[in-house]
Amino acid sequence: MTKITGITKLLGVIGHPVEHSLSPVMHNAAIAALGLDYVYLPFPVEPENLAVAIAGFAAIEVKGFNVTIPHKQAIMPLLSEITPVAQAIGAVNTVTRQNHQWVGTNTDIEGFIAPLETTYQQDWSQKVAVILGNGGAARAVVAGCYQLGFAKIHVVGRNEQRLKDFGDSWGNSPIAEKLQINTWDMAKLIPQAHLLVNTTPIGMYPKVDDSPLSAAEMALPEGAIAYDLIYIPQPTKFLQQAEKQGAIAIDGLEMLVQQGAAALKIWLQQETVPVDVMHQALRQHLGL
Repeated sequence: MTKITGITKLLGVIGHPVEHSLSPVMHNAAIAALGLDYVYLPFPVEPENLAVAIAGFAAIEVKGFNVTIPHKQAIMPLLSEITPVAQAIGAVNTVTRQNHQWVGTNTDIEGFIAPLETTYQQDWSQKVAVILGNGGAARAVVAGCYQLGFAKIHVVGRNEQRLKDFGDSWGNSPIAEKLQINTWDMAKLIPQAHLLVNTTPIGMYPKVDDSPLSAAEMALPEGAIAYDLIYIPQPTKFLQQAEKQGAIAIDGLEMLVQQGAAALKIWLQQETVPVDVMHQALRQHLGL
């Protein structure tokens, strides 16, 4: 466990609720392994208290913090600077104190693409991605798929107005050229999906028997990758269905660790952090 001293530097995560966050587990394990005088804490912040909380963080010299639901977009007007990647996604998940100002960025893209760039590295330029859901997480996945070079990026949802708003929100971005917005027509889309990503909360604990797709809809082509951003349970029903089709399965734990590692590198101004220690701490905590 990290030893607290009179000069311990503060990091943390804000959200509402934030009790479920696994970030303190992995970050404090990494900090301890590095032997640094930091501690990472969860801060429950209700939406109406966001501005005063950020001002308080500045007053007590918090070095940086993660941002989770429901603050990822609401925090943006309160920051002095927002990086281009966070602007492109339209959401901030990592904030750093630089020159007495708050700078917001987004490490979710880096977290999402990490296993696709390393373990499953391939040429994506002729490939099709299908993304289930059109919330904040889907934005990072769309941007990640564009960065990887996918030929087509399909976003699928059930609410037509939200889908339209999602598509319109990319404006004149070059991402819009590859983006296609679709209502829930799986018979056409799934058979051409080289990468199928679930960004919805369907199948998350405790509703472990739910999946965004029926078994009949899960008609993936040979060699496809199914990626679920959910990390509890392991595997999700969605990934179980995909594996029965012979697909490669990636769960959300890898994305959680990699986006956290990217944030830690920014705060500590280090090129490497002990990702294996973060993995091990989470798996031990979750009993995996």
